[in-house]
Amino acid sequence: MTVRHEIKSQLAKLLATEDLVVEHKKVETAQFNVHTRVLTLPMWEKASNSVYDMLVGHEVGHALYTPDIDWLKEHKVPPQFVNIVEDVRIEKLMKRRYPGLSKTFYRGYQELAQQDFFAIGDDDLSTYNLADRTNLWFKIGNYITIPIERGEETDIINMIGDTETFDEVLEAAKVLYKYCKKKQEEEIKTQLDELEMSGFSEQSAPASDFQEEGEGEQEQPGETESYGGTAEQEQQTSSQGGEHNEEPEVKTVDSLEEALKNLVNQNGEENVYLEIPKLDLSKIIVTNSEIQKQCEAVWADQEMEKFEFVDKQFVEFKRSAQKEVNYLVKEFECKKAADSYARATTARTGVLDCTKLHTYKYNEDLFKKVTTLANGKNHGLVFILDWSGSMGQVMIDTIKQLYNLIWFCKKVSIPFDVYAFTSDYPLVKYNKDGSANMDNCKFAYERRNGTLHIPEWFSMMNLFTSEVNGKSLEQQMKSIFRIAHSFKYYSNYQIPVGMGLSGTPLNEALVSLHQIIPQFKEKHKLQKVQCVVLSDGEACMTKYDREVQRRFEAEPFIGTATIRENSFLRDRKTGNTYSFDCEWYEMTDILLRNLKDTFKDTNFIGIRVLESRDAGAFIRRYCGYYGETHDKTMTAWKKQKAFSIKSSGYTTYFGLSANALSQDSEFNVADDATKTQIKSAFVKSLRSKKMNKKILGEFVELIA
Repeated sequence: MTVRHEIKSQLAKLLATEDLVVEHKKVETAQFNVHTRVLTLPMWEKASNSVYDMLVGHEVGHALYTPDIDWLKEHKVPPQFVNIVEDVRIEKLMKRRYPGLSKTFYRGYQELAQQDFFAIGDDDLSTYNLADRTNLWFKIGNYITIPIERGEETDIINMIGDTETFDEVLEAAKVLYKYCKKKQEEEIKTQLDELEMSGFSEQSAPASDFQEEGEGEQEQPGETESYGGTAEQEQQTSSQGGEHNEEPEVKTVDSLEEALKNLVNQNGEENVYLEIPKLDLSKIIVTNSEIQKQCEAVWADQEMEKFEFVDKQFVEFKRSAQKEVNYLVKEFECKKAADSYARATTARTGVLDCTKLHTYKYNEDLFKKVTTLANGKNHGLVFILDWSGSMGQVMIDTIKQLYNLIWFCKKVSIPFDVYAFTSDYPLVKYNKDGSANMDNCKFAYERRNGTLHIPEWFSMMNLFTSEVNGKSLEQQMKSIFRIAHSFKYYSNYQIPVGMGLSGTPLNEALVSLHQIIPQFKEKHKLQKVQCVVLSDGEACMTKYDREVQRRFEAEPFIGTATIRENSFLRDRKTGNTYSFDCEWYEMTDILLRNLKDTFKDTNFIGIRVLESRDAGAFIRRYCGYYGETHDKTMTAWKKQKAFSIKSSGYTTYFGLSANALSQDSEFNVADDATKTQIKSAFVKSLRSKKMNKKILGEFVELIA
């Protein structure tokens, strides 16, 4: 049976009711670090679910109830005796706290008893010391008969069963140890007395007992052992009575530990636990002002005639986009008003309403009322734009959609920031004196073993922000429009350095949102922040930092390693663990799930610009190859060239046709157009408007 380690980790956290760090590693026994609160569990892949859950519950019991004290200094009791008594206490407390665990422990120990994990076989249990019988009594006493003598042994068993605190455990363990020690000494003394009474001596022993085969001479009396027994008797006497300071042996504890080791899969790969690094945003964000200065510096000496055509395109698009922007504004205000009225409260004022006085005979409510509308939430939007090479042909259409949303934000006074992720922005900056400033060439986080790797070349370009005035924003939007236009069409003007298209560090951008969203929310004092990602494909593969000790270096070297199916993303803040046992392109969904778990009040909205040839594969990835969801999504794509998916890492993932985005929704025909041309233009205009209104309406519902 395959064990889902991440599920068992969640079980441990739920039982512990705290943010335990649970790791499944290639270790033989479970370990709990009371300082770091890290519970390390072996990979008991050969264990059944009942046994696995029982072992997890047992270890969580130690995490919850075993204190972090060094008791060995004050209490001279062998640890095995304390462990036996402490196991009884913590399992009793776990069953009391979670009554459902009683059945889990019952079934788990039943399997251990049936499979003889304690290695008792057909032994006569009455020959076992009380420590072993106590261990068996409380663990598998329901399935086999454990002989316990009435009197002192029964009192000790009851004392152990009644322990509630760790101090009581130490006291009970001390009593158990002293009893076993006393019984062992009595047994040794009895054996010695029996040997002396048996009459074996040097003089009375037969000669054959002191001769080796083939020898006729009798050994000299001085060459024999003092007790004069057989070799077997001498060995037994030496082991049992030769050393009177030997500690009592608790063999059932050792047998159980050895048997549990056989449940561990030692051939599997070691699990790797990864964490999200905390980034220094100053090292990865290219400020809005710096980008604008770059554009102004590059284009300062160029003739304005070069920009005449593209600037005209920008102005025409802005004029035509006003209808969609106004539609967004109207829908947003309606949603906000509906929400406010839904939370409205009505109260009596205590003032008579004169218009109701004539109804006093049949109406008791003659007072004026006042309705108080709840204040709406403060909204904010963070946009993430894909600035990769594959966006070249659809960048201008994607920018148009982005501009619609920016103008919408400006009209309804919603703060916003737009970041474009890139791997091509120059890292080297220059000081005023012309010297190179290499600070940005360093990693933006502290590299250590087990963190997701964020390359030093990763940057987030802050293309637009609501913090600038309207005139500056207009100029910045015109500049980026020029750059986006040049990617698809021929242009005779220069592109600023670092603003060309690059790779696809989308995963790195999602990691940076762990710092960007809280900072943005705090800066603008917002209650609700939404995040919109505009992209056309999957992210580049992400690696993680791995520490290795190379034999030719004194200090450990931190390199990078590939994330494999044995890797888990662990978030200490939320306590969640995510398995990377997936395809490489599914890593983005895992990072999005982590973001949604971290920022509960944030919707992460994906907008994917699709070529017609890519739509089918994209739909099958999230909707399957057949079925009702697949069929509905394909129908929406064929009719509207747009659809929304709810089964991805995004809250909602919109798919938009690149061809449909590039079409003009205005109804324009020539003066001498035929009826067929007029009909075709009208149908085309309606289709585009239908797509835009449906998607925009669903988008507004998410952010309102």
